[in-house]
Amino acid sequence: MTDILMPALSPTMEEGVLAKWHIKAGDTVKAGDVIAEIETDKATMEVEAVDEGEVAEILVPEGTEAVKVNTPIARLKGEDGAPAPAPKPAEAAPQKAAAQKAEPAPAGHESGEAVATPQGVKPASASASARADGGRIFASPLARRLAAQGGLDLTSIKGTGPRGRIVRRDVEAAGKGGAAAPAAGQAGAEPRKVQSLAQMGIPDGSYDLVPLDGMRKAIARRLTDSFRDVPHFPLEIDCEIDGLLAARARVNALLEKDGIKVSVNDFVLKASAMALKAVPEANASYSPEGIAMHHHADVAMAVAIDGGLITPIIRKAETKSLREIAMESKDLAKRARDRKLKPEEFQGGTFSVSNLGMFGIKAFASIINEPQGAIMSVGAGEQRPVVENGQLAVATVMTVTLTCDHRVVDGAVGARFLQMFKAMIEDPVTMLA
Repeated sequence: MTDILMPALSPTMEEGVLAKWHIKAGDTVKAGDVIAEIETDKATMEVEAVDEGEVAEILVPEGTEAVKVNTPIARLKGEDGAPAPAPKPAEAAPQKAAAQKAEPAPAGHESGEAVATPQGVKPASASASARADGGRIFASPLARRLAAQGGLDLTSIKGTGPRGRIVRRDVEAAGKGGAAAPAAGQAGAEPRKVQSLAQMGIPDGSYDLVPLDGMRKAIARRLTDSFRDVPHFPLEIDCEIDGLLAARARVNALLEKDGIKVSVNDFVLKASAMALKAVPEANASYSPEGIAMHHHADVAMAVAIDGGLITPIIRKAETKSLREIAMESKDLAKRARDRKLKPEEFQGGTFSVSNLGMFGIKAFASIINEPQGAIMSVGAGEQRPVVENGQLAVATVMTVTLTCDHRVVDGAVGARFLQMFKAMIEDPVTMLA
């Protein structure tokens, strides 16, 4: 037999949810056939077979969570019906890549293994969304699609999947007016006990436990690693943006006929990219082998989505006009919220911008998004008293905070970057010249 293994859809992926099978025992598959949907921390991806043969057995049922990479999930017979030679253990492709924080890419395979490969990103509904009462619904992408097609309200469906997750059988049972039987080995409605909370004096039954989905686990792991392992420090500067607001009004008046609207954040993205090119030492990443000096400013912008955060990237932002950045940032943000981004659109980047100004936050510091060397946090623009030529005046001021990886971006480098950024933000003509 030939094992089909759980694929690694990026070098940092360790486990995923087997959301749906497109094959069953007895089916014949050939290379390139879509055989399954795998849910990662950011998206649901279709995967293809790389070998041909008859499906002998499905080893992992759909809806199963936390399936480890390289775990056999199905088996194929040989193309002629005879058992294919079993793969040697040494032929298994190692998925624990040494560069775990490099840009994710589809995993390869060795001969003798039917490792599925990503066919592309599908729009994935969040595995957890809000209930009317403020709680959250956990459901597989397939269950959500079936519920939408059948006009069923997920809030009225009881999940019998792992940790109460709503899976296909629950939606099908609800459509028939019945209730699905709990899967074998699954716990009932009894609330889970959390030992760590009990040890801190929080009694069982005094809270509702919301299971961690793949995205929240990935965010927790990556940010914990970054905050613990990266020696970081913040630099803060105030920018007067009255000139920018006036320039924005003029630019938007010119673009109005095309239905394009440039935001303050678009100016921030453009100024960040140009400042990175002016101070290339800030556009760098640390690695044990050396410091990577990036050729282009690939600026990632933080976008809040249901269940977490994602950072779509404006590639080569220094080469793009405000018009292009406005169009691209709007498109990326919309598709991020719809879970329609491709992996290459949110993985990588050389620098990040996180803007909470729209929430009225005056100033904050972000955690570095490795392997980037810095991240800039943007606060709200507000009228403040300022001193100009010895006289008290009022100006619209925006505070930005640059969090730097001290292994690659020293204090003087970060300060020069912020000086260049401030000059462009306060006189937008300089970034358009």
